[in-house]
Formats: sequence, C-alpha cells, structure tokens
Amino acid sequence: MKTRNILKTIKGRSTIDGAGVHLIRVLGPSDIHDIDPFLMLDVFDSENPEDYVLGFPMHPHRGIETITYLINGKINHKDSLGNVGTIEGGESQWMTSGSGIIHEEMPQHSNRLFGLQIWLNMPKKSKMNDPAYFDINGDMIKSVVIPNNGGKIRVISGEYGKFKGVKTRNVQVDIFDISLNPGNEFEISVKEKNNLFIYIFEGNGLFGEKEDIIVDNKSVAIFDEGDNFKAKAGANGIRFMLFSGKPLNEPIAWGGPIVMNTDEELDDAFRELRLGTFIK
Repeated sequence: MKTRNILKTIKGRSTIDGAGVHLIRVLGPSDIHDIDPFLMLDVFDSENPEDYVLGFPMHPHRGIETITYLINGKINHKDSLGNVGTIEGGESQWMTSGSGIIHEEMPQHSNRLFGLQIWLNMPKKSKMNDPAYFDINGDMIKSVVIPNNGGKIRVISGEYGKFKGVKTRNVQVDIFDISLNPGNEFEISVKEKNNLFIYIFEGNGLFGEKEDIIVDNKSVAIFDEGDNFKAKAGANGIRFMLFSGKPLNEPIAWGGPIVMNTDEELDDAFRELRLGTFIK
C-alpha cells in the first residue's frame, strides 16, 4: 500500500466569465497533465447577486462534459435539446456536449451562490456522440456517515465501498463531497494510476504522510500516484471535494468552450457554428 502525497497546491485566480459572472478559476489548460481526464475547475461563492445574475447565456460546447455541483443557491438552465430545469443546493447537473449542444445557465437571486463547475474531457472515440443531459437531484446522491462521528461523504459519481453514485456515460470518475469533523482522520483505497486532486471549500487539513504540510481552504491539492488516500481535519474541521479519474492520455486541442483532439477538428466546429450546422 502506498499513500499518496501532495505534488503541489494551487490557489485560483479571480476572473469574470459568461455575461459578467465573478468566479475563481482554479484549474485550467496549464494543469491538464496533472488532472487528465478533467480539464477545468471554476468555483463560485458570492452573497452579492450582482456578481452572478447575468449568468451564462446561450453558448456552445463540443467534446466535453460539464458537471455543476451546487451547495447553496439556484441555477436555471435550458439547452438546444429542449431541456429546461433548475438545480438547487445539494444537487448537480451533468451535461454531455458530445457532437454539439448550445445551452445556458442562469443563477438566480439567493442569499448565497456557492458551488463549482468542473469540465471532464471525452475520449476521442466518444467526442461526436449524441449530446445528453440530466439533473442529479439530492435523492440520487448517496450520503454516507463516516464511523465514530468522523463526518460524512456525499457520493456524486463513482463508488465508496458499497455505495455508488450516478453512472457516468463516457469516462468513469470518482467525485466525492467529504466533510470531516475537527481532528478526525479519513482513509480510502483509490486506483493507483488515477489522477487525483481535491478542492477545499472550508477549513484546512493534513494529507498523505507528510504531516507538516497544512493545506488551507480555497486551495487545490494535486497528489502523486498511490493506492491509498489519507486526510486529517484541522481544528475547525474540513470540507473538500475529491476528484479522481484514469487519464485519457490523448492530444488536446482547446478552443474556448470546445475541446477536440486536433486543430482541424476545432476549425470544423467553429466553421459549423458560423454556417448554422453545429447542432447535429
């Protein structure tokens, strides 16, 4: 058994995206090697509706899946497939863009908008599959109590022991929301060759075998290889997301909301957008 240790930590940078949404971009193109098959991580946390109500009006995607996980607030969405819906705190939405989709995500006024969106790459063989979309309501997310008053885990996708989250369509990944009470330790077995990283929402903690490295909140920690993940909460507890997936190790051509394998495929996508033939 080899316990994973931290390779590096990353603090996000403030940016504005969509029609004027203030968010923190934590991971992006420069981190692809370390987080493959994931591509990007944005985090939003604001009590001021002016930071987010302009939202993300209709925009295209191809070749990726977007996963939004909301802790507080409300987001309305609709897309070119005719889907219309709303997710609220404790829920998620998983959108497979495949060959092409146009959608919008519009946060609504609330006391606090708090959550994240992560982009998951699609393998070359699947990038032009039909688009698909589904909302993951609170009942679909397994909530597991950690023994001895340790805390709890929400299993969004993947498996934790006998508990299974939603089944992913293209790339099988683990996405967990983990809360540990003050001073508690937590270990799980993980797939040795998967890339694994965490994002800390609240509190701080120690990870791996190097107990002199404290990782604070609002940070990502990227880990080396191993088959065991170990965490210990700080004095005020900790809440973090864990992401793990087997790398695709495929070439990436990235053009804004479209991620393909070659520049020629990117050119085709943007030409189709101009011609009105993007949606298949």
